[in-house]
Amino acid sequence: MIQIIINGQPCMAKENSLLLNACEENGFNIPHLCHKEGLSSVGVCRLCIVRVKGMKGLVPSCCTVVTEGMEVTTEDEEICRLRRINLEMILAEHEHNCLVCENSGKCELQNLAYALDVSSPRFPVNKKLRPIEESSEVIARDPNLCILCGRCVRACAEVTDRRILEFANRGPELLINAGLQEPLADTDCASCGACLQACPTGALTVKLARFQGRSWEVKKVQTTCTHCGGGCQIEFWAKGNRLVRAYGVEKEGAENRGHLCVKGRFGFDFVHSADRLSTPLIKKNGQFIAASWDEALDRVAENFQKIKKAHGSDAIGGIASSKSTNEENYLFQKFMRACIGTNNVDFCTRFCHTPSAVALGRAFGGGAMTNSPALIEKAEVVLIAGLNLTEMYPVFADFVKQKVKAGKLKLIVVDPRRIDLVDYSQVWIRPRIGTDIAWINGLMNVILNRQLQDDEFIASRTVGFDDLQAAVKYYTPENVEAITGVRAQTIEDAGMLYGNAPRAAILYGMGVTQHIHGTDNVSGLCNLALLTGNVGKAGTGVNSIAKQNNGQGAGDMGCLPPIYPGGQPVADEVVNQKFSKAWGVPLSKKPGLTESDMVLEKERIKGLYVMGGNPLGSGPNLRKIQEVFTAMDFVVVQDMFLSETAMLADVVLPACSFAEKSGSFTSASRLVQKVDKIIEPVGKSRPDWEILCDLSDRMGYPMPYRGPQDIMQEIAALAPSYGGISHGRLETAGLRVPCPSADHPGTEFLWGKTFKTPDGKGHFFPAAYQAPAEVPNEEYPYLLTTGKDLYHLHTGSYTNKSVPLSRLAPEDLLEISVSDAKKIGVANGDKVRVRSRRGHIDITAQVTDRVPDGTVFATFHSGAVNDLTIDSLDAMAKVPELKMCAVTIEKVA
Repeated sequence: MIQIIINGQPCMAKENSLLLNACEENGFNIPHLCHKEGLSSVGVCRLCIVRVKGMKGLVPSCCTVVTEGMEVTTEDEEICRLRRINLEMILAEHEHNCLVCENSGKCELQNLAYALDVSSPRFPVNKKLRPIEESSEVIARDPNLCILCGRCVRACAEVTDRRILEFANRGPELLINAGLQEPLADTDCASCGACLQACPTGALTVKLARFQGRSWEVKKVQTTCTHCGGGCQIEFWAKGNRLVRAYGVEKEGAENRGHLCVKGRFGFDFVHSADRLSTPLIKKNGQFIAASWDEALDRVAENFQKIKKAHGSDAIGGIASSKSTNEENYLFQKFMRACIGTNNVDFCTRFCHTPSAVALGRAFGGGAMTNSPALIEKAEVVLIAGLNLTEMYPVFADFVKQKVKAGKLKLIVVDPRRIDLVDYSQVWIRPRIGTDIAWINGLMNVILNRQLQDDEFIASRTVGFDDLQAAVKYYTPENVEAITGVRAQTIEDAGMLYGNAPRAAILYGMGVTQHIHGTDNVSGLCNLALLTGNVGKAGTGVNSIAKQNNGQGAGDMGCLPPIYPGGQPVADEVVNQKFSKAWGVPLSKKPGLTESDMVLEKERIKGLYVMGGNPLGSGPNLRKIQEVFTAMDFVVVQDMFLSETAMLADVVLPACSFAEKSGSFTSASRLVQKVDKIIEPVGKSRPDWEILCDLSDRMGYPMPYRGPQDIMQEIAALAPSYGGISHGRLETAGLRVPCPSADHPGTEFLWGKTFKTPDGKGHFFPAAYQAPAEVPNEEYPYLLTTGKDLYHLHTGSYTNKSVPLSRLAPEDLLEISVSDAKKIGVANGDKVRVRSRRGHIDITAQVTDRVPDGTVFATFHSGAVNDLTIDSLDAMAKVPELKMCAVTIEKVA
């Protein structure tokens, strides 16, 4: 800190900070329009001018850096006069006579005109009227309200690096457009709305929010985004019990720093979809009929009790939800264990990231993401494997791109497709699908041969190094090339880059985990981090990127067959007694069935309770799953929409959306944050926790909670890692678990001093390459892999209900290489039939150079693609090999 003098008062300021920020942090308001925190300073509006002793004339405070002893005057007669003149000149770029402004009350230009008493500008409008540009599905651009401050241009370039918007023409013709590809819909715009968030006027507005409510007419509530595991903070505006618009929260503590992706900013209208379930449904004679809550819950209770009496508690299973709150997931597993009497409880991570839980658990002692997004502030190299970060976590991906563009970060990207981040990478490893452990071992072979391993870390903090050395000896770059198809020199380059980095981090996704050897793949990444000492400190770690908003929280709450909340084993006598005493009933010590056991094998269970999941869309070999469901005696589904799974249910219970209830989510990076109620529930829908309490009471096990705060209090008492979490503490900011006590600040990164394994050491688990379950042959010559689209989440069960999202991505697509398309006789946009050993689908072809010859890629948000996928399982994690299967393709006549 340094001392400066502002208006005669001594003040403290951060060294090298901007004078504008220093003044405002000390309580001296400085008007400005072109400046926005997080963007570069340009000083074009000249409203922030101040007088600095020793400097000639008046200087823009947004471009002036503070120095020790600087003496500043923020207001005098001349400064105020010139500010008013400058504002009048800016108003000459803005249509004065607009009848309606969507940004009225939030418009920074309007607020400054009021503050500076500029009621009637002396200068005429300096440009001709132009039509509003409305080609985008989500953003309306009114050039007549644009003041040419350039904030949108800088946001597009500096926040997202897309550089869609730019200045065009000169003089009175100067304007901002979308370049030669104008209009906006014809560009590569990702519809993130960074430009809209940056705009200080009504020049950029939300199309669907027009005439829905202005700043002073709405209720404003901050909550946590429901669309992915990034945990972005959003301020929602609501009016008339409807969500109107969303803004990224810019205050300190919000990891998204005001930035949002298209789903967070524009994809919330599914809450008001006409397809929302608004009343309970009971199936009679194969048809759903509306029922009262009493009738529906009585039927659920009666059928579960009947199955329990006839076949025992373990004949019933439960599938929890990575979309529901922590509090609701806690109650779900408590209901299954204490009321039903079984540990048959699991959730959708079984089909995606269970290999992470198994591999990280046995290597480090815990299955969570080791570091937070802040890792990019310290990391010098990041290895991104099997993860399309720009579509999985778009906001975080943009921050990664910023670091790369600034020369502060280097990337190794591993993906068979040419994803966007390949263009930002120093090394691109493009392996054959299903060969991950080979290239991982290859990197370690290079590191050992070049003696880049961290010998001190290995000696003091690990066990099993000798076995690792022996296992990776075979995986020379040349041998890896033979297995993976990746050039030996590329493996050498990647190994050198990762091995030489003082701090290197690993980010990985379902491209690594959704294989029958997914646990081996994640274990290989753990080995790589342990070998180089890249775990247990900032800027490092092994970081799984989960797809849904509360996948980490559902696991923390004990929604897994072998563990109670906080990862405590159900088979442990002491732990079992602890929960038995707290819940007031004897509990089973027998680990339960996984979701794979429940939905892929007939007769394992007789009854099933699904809360917010959709295994009939997300699971493999869907025809087989449908047969298993049909064979069950009784199925109840609790959800917002009539999903594919709900269609097969006997009773459907309408649940609330995230906007209609309170609680908490835990992001993929272990950050627990509040979810606050914004609007009242749609129709007769209810929060999951209320439904669970009501049902449990009817089955003879009362759960008399007054609200989510009570539930979190019980969680904190029973799960040590959540011991310091309370709704009161979450009011001000999120807390990163483990957070064991009320005075604990949360844990930024794991394993800093010791691991949680029995001996406190990190364990190497070497593995050899093994072939995948299914490979192409003459009959099925192509390899199909799947992944997500920017505009949808998972099976699309609610993003497909969003008007703008469904328009931006109306259908699943099959990417096919130019060469393969020519062989099959397929052109871009043609319908093709894709057939596997399990079924077939018709899908639109997208001819591209993103995929290699012999491989095709499909999005899976309609759910239909999983008719093709194989149900072979990882032996340890029970995850299906959803990322590859053999197919044949033909053009649909």
